[in-house]
Order: sequence, then C-alpha cells, then structure tokens
Amino acid sequence: MDIIHLLPDSVANQIAAGEVIQRPASCLKELVENSLDAGATRVQVIVRDAGRTLLQVIDDGIGMSEMDARLAFERHATSKIREAQDLFSLRTMGFRGEALASICAVAQVEMTTRRKEDETGTLIEIHGSDVVRQEPCACPVGTNIKVSNLFFNVPVRRKFLKTDQTELRNLLTEFYHIVLVYPKVAFTFVHNDEIILELPAGTEKQRIEAVFGNPKKNVYTSAFVEVKTETELVSIRGFVIKPENATKRAEQYFFVNGRYMRHPYFLKAVQTAYSGMLTADYQPSFFIYFDIAPESIDVNIHPTKTEIKFADEQTIFQILMASVREALGKFSLAPTIDFDTQGNINIPLPTDAPVSRPQLTVDTSYNPFHTRGAIYPDRAPKNWESLYDGLSETRDLEISTPRETAIPDAEHAPIWQYGGKYILMPSEEGLMLINQHRAHTAVLYAQFMEQLGNAQGAMQQLLFPEVISLPQDDMILMEQLQPDLRAIGFDLEQLSPDSYSIQGVPAQLAQQSPVPTLQHILTQVRDRNADTRQEWREQIALTLAQNAAIPYGKTLTETEMREIVEKLFALPQFRRTSDGKTIVSLMTDEEINKRF
Repeated sequence: MDIIHLLPDSVANQIAAGEVIQRPASCLKELVENSLDAGATRVQVIVRDAGRTLLQVIDDGIGMSEMDARLAFERHATSKIREAQDLFSLRTMGFRGEALASICAVAQVEMTTRRKEDETGTLIEIHGSDVVRQEPCACPVGTNIKVSNLFFNVPVRRKFLKTDQTELRNLLTEFYHIVLVYPKVAFTFVHNDEIILELPAGTEKQRIEAVFGNPKKNVYTSAFVEVKTETELVSIRGFVIKPENATKRAEQYFFVNGRYMRHPYFLKAVQTAYSGMLTADYQPSFFIYFDIAPESIDVNIHPTKTEIKFADEQTIFQILMASVREALGKFSLAPTIDFDTQGNINIPLPTDAPVSRPQLTVDTSYNPFHTRGAIYPDRAPKNWESLYDGLSETRDLEISTPRETAIPDAEHAPIWQYGGKYILMPSEEGLMLINQHRAHTAVLYAQFMEQLGNAQGAMQQLLFPEVISLPQDDMILMEQLQPDLRAIGFDLEQLSPDSYSIQGVPAQLAQQSPVPTLQHILTQVRDRNADTRQEWREQIALTLAQNAAIPYGKTLTETEMREIVEKLFALPQFRRTSDGKTIVSLMTDEEINKRF
C-alpha cells in the first residue's frame, strides 16, 4: 500500500506560514515590502488591536491586472525572479513568492488593486486559502490589502501571541527596519484610529530624526557624525554616534542594498572602532548603509531575509572599522585612518621627517626569575617563590563550606568599612566581606517590590516638573508600565504623542534626575524581553534600587553600616542580588592562616 502523497495546497501554505508569518509584525513586513517593490511613493499602515483584528496596507504603487491579482496569491508566484540565476542579482525586497499565499492560509484577506491604464480594478477575497469572491471594482491606482483575524484557523498560534502592547512594539520595530532605509517614501502608521507615526519623504538624516528624535529641533541627529566611504568592493554611508553621546540603550541598524540585516561580525567592527572610547556598559548607536554588488551577497538563507552572507566579509570588516574610525577622527575623536579604493588600510604618516627603522638592543641573558640577581645584585629578592605561598581566591559565601554559614550578630559584632566599597564583619568561620552598594540594592529591591504589590509607594512632588521625550516604541512601553510606575511613586502626565511630564517621583529618588532612571527602566524591560506584569515589576524595582542605593566611595557611619547589614540578613535571599550578583563573600580562618 502506497503511503506517500502530495499535501493539499492549503496545508502546504499553512506549513509555509509557520516560517514566514510568525506574528503580525511578519505580516506587516511582507505587505509593506511588496508595496515598495511595486514602486509606491506613499504607504499607509492601519492596525487594529496590534494586528490581531486588522492589518491593512495601502499604497500608490503600479497595481496589478486581474490575472496578476489572482496569481499573486498562488504559492511561489512572483514577479521578482524567473530563474535560479536571478537570486544572485536581486534588487527587490521580496522574491520567493510565499508571503501572500502564507498570509491567506492563516487569515481572512481582502485585496483591491488597479493599474493606471485600467478603468476598473479587481477585488479578491480569500479566507484560509479558499477564494470567496473575485470581481471588478472601483478603486484608486495602487493596492489595498486588508488582513483580518490573523491565525483565526490556527488557534494554537493565536494563543501564543503576546500582549497587544508587546505585539505593537514588534510591529513598530519591523516598521522602523523599513522606513529607515526608504526615506524618499512617505509612510503613515495608524493604530486603533490614532496616528502613531507620520513620516514625510525626506533624507536619511531627516527620517532618523523623525523616528527617534524631534523633527523640529534635530537634537537626536546632532549627536552623530557622518560616515561616507567609496571603494570598488563596497560603498558605506550613514551615521555613528559621538562617544560622549553614547547611552546604555543603543539604536544599531545595518542595511544592505535597501534591506535591513543583522550582522554580529560587522557589529564587532564598529565596536572595535570605538575601542577605548566607551565604558563597558555603553554601546554606540549607528545607522549604516551598505551598497554592494548583488552577486557578492546571499540573502536567500533565512525566511526573514535578515541574515545575509557576504562573499568577502573580512575585507568589508576592515573597511567598515576604518570608515568609522575615520569619521570619528575628523571630529578629533580618534586617530584618523584612511584606505584606498581597493579596501587596503593606509595609516597616514608625517611627511616632514624621514622614517627610519628603530634600533633595539636585546639582552638575551635576562630572566626575571633566575638571572635578575646577576644583573641587579642589590635588588635580587631571596626565596622569591615563597611570596606566593598560601595565596588563594576568596570564596563565595554560598559555597565556602558544605554547611550553612552562620550569620554574625549584626547588632554587636565589630564592623568596619574598607575602601569605601566593602563592609567587613567577623563571623564564626572567618571574615565576612559585604558589598555595600549591592547590599543596599537588595534591601531597597525588597522594599520596592512590596510597595508595588501594595501600590503604596511614597511620592515626592517635583517643584519643577521635568520632561522626557521618547521614540514611539518606548511611548507604547511607557503606557504599558504606567500603572506600576504610578504605584511605586511616579506621577506622569502625557504632554504629546512623544513626551511625558514628570510631576512626581518615588521619595527615595528625590535627589536624583528622574529622566535617566525612567530611560534605564525602559531599557531593562526591553532588553530582558520582560512580558508579564511580574517581570515588569521586577525590572522596575531593580532599576530603582540600583539608582537609589548607596554609591561606591561613600563613607558610612557605624550606625549606617549596622542598619544595612541587619536589613540585609533579614531577607530570605541575602547572598546575591535579584540579577545574580554576589553580595557576601567569606574569607575563612583557614584561608587567612595560610597567608601567614
């Protein structure tokens, strides 16, 4: 009995949709890319309920004939390529011919489209791969696609969608990937009848400012310097941030031939160019556009087309790194590095003096351990090996002994501060070292979590309210966090579609500027993909605790030290902070005695 058979098209399309259409943002990406490939100069995106109920894309592109409109929904039907060799000369966003068929397999789709030369357009309605109707209609030139009830016939997939706020942020993120690389196209994004973004056609710099900054003031883009390099292999242009304007939240975008991409190797090139200019927890923001011969890259390695292979990544790495350093160097931010049209790096040398080979003298008999006494007999230490006897690392309190370590009497035990960073106390087993900043962070974290649970945060009204301006994805996230921010003591009032007025702050932060704290909260929630209310509260409490805790270097009185230690030891988990950092370490008597 034969057991192998062909799957029906509807089933095959649902399988393909599992890779191509993962959430509403995937659907938006495919539809808007089709609009751009159709030569649209204006694209409008209309969303309801973060794409669950409706996702509509309207463009003024070339439109389709009646026959093309019907074929567009067939699997592997495309106008972008005709043969395999065309995959290596792609200039369009889409090419596989899977997107519309995949969308129709898991949604209810209605499309109207008309070409300029046609008097009437075509209306097609498809539900779950089944054509419901196809008929002539009156419509403007271009294409209008409505995707309703996404995953209506795949309830498991619909169940695993995130909250509306999270899905809306994903939609905006995907939207940014497109609008940032097509600044000459006007875009509008509407959610639940509210205009979230309205982006007129302009330059790349104007588009960046419109998305992330204030288009009237150009404050955001003034923190960047321009990158521009032309070589025979690749052209690179864009903007990189000045080191002094870097933040913990970085906007990092690579584009190649009009397509957004992720590329960790090229990210390393940019980070290397900033070497020595940024602290460990700060990252450079950048918007970098590559233009390269299509045959030198492969975009057909992942359904999302964001992972791209380059034929000569190592050379482009060097060109990119040198380009960024040259851009920073023009503003006296880094040594200047130039390169020729072949991509070879040239470091400019002074021309007013001859360059000679340095002369080095090497003493081959030198050995720092065995012959130093012969060279410097008056400085030779005796029995130098004994200096290393008994040295060992201190161990964390949790693993220092197999049994539970006894907690010292915080009220009566001797207590000292060392280096403005550690609190020292003797215990039954040795010397306990407590990181004062982390200890206070743990104490405050527990207090903030309790206040969030009870909605009893103490508020301090500001005499002069401050204003925080945010990009649209952060505005959505801020709205999502509002109830918990209010519960902990923040008094926020929305001033405009991209700003809030800060009227009050938690009492523990009364002496600090609230703007960096709120920005840090948003960054932590986003970077850790916090998606439940409990996770939001944990990140809010941790960020507030870290900002309000006693800083390193502050001298503490004995009373202050004892108060912190007593509250720390009263916590169920006092050995580590909520994000896993060590608070308490123990140097045992045995380890101390070995040193002597």
